Amino acid sequence: MVESPQDDSARDRDETGRARNARARDRFGRPLPPGSIGVPRIPDDLELPPAETLAYAQQLLDDGLAFNAHEVLEAAWKQGPFAERMLWQGLAQYAVGLTHIQRGNRKGARTLLERAVQRLAAFGPPPYGIDSDGLMAHAAGLLAVLDTDEPLPEERLRVRLTGATQGSQH
Repeated sequence: MVESPQDDSARDRDETGRARNARARDRFGRPLPPGSIGVPRIPDDLELPPAETLAYAQQLLDDGLAFNAHEVLEAAWKQGPFAERMLWQGLAQYAVGLTHIQRGNRKGARTLLERAVQRLAAFGPPPYGIDSDGLMAHAAGLLAVLDTDEPLPEERLRVRLTGATQGSQH
């Protein structure tokens, strides 16, 4: 048996023994060394109504914090009504796709954006003013650039979760 070089006893765990994700993270969601100060974390037990979830996630996206927006949207996916899980999962995956672009991981970005588009398309007309058509058009533009060596500057990652269709803007 090969021993792991990592000492698992040093990992942060909850009272049930499950690993906790308490390490500070940078603005792209990457763990920082122990003792570092990172961006403020999204609470694991976040519960917001849909409109507040979307507004909070949008503010984080506007601030370039796609990983944190993903955590907000993931909380809605995990705690929201079962009938809406595919929608919230698609939005969370969209934010993770943007996170992968920010990190320079084109393959990961492609995978997550494609999954997000599939979920948004399968959900049908979305509630809460979510602009699925605009999100899917924006994703198509990002996916096209991911097939090239063209850089993806931050302004290309600007996206609106709700409101008027945005596909023609990108």
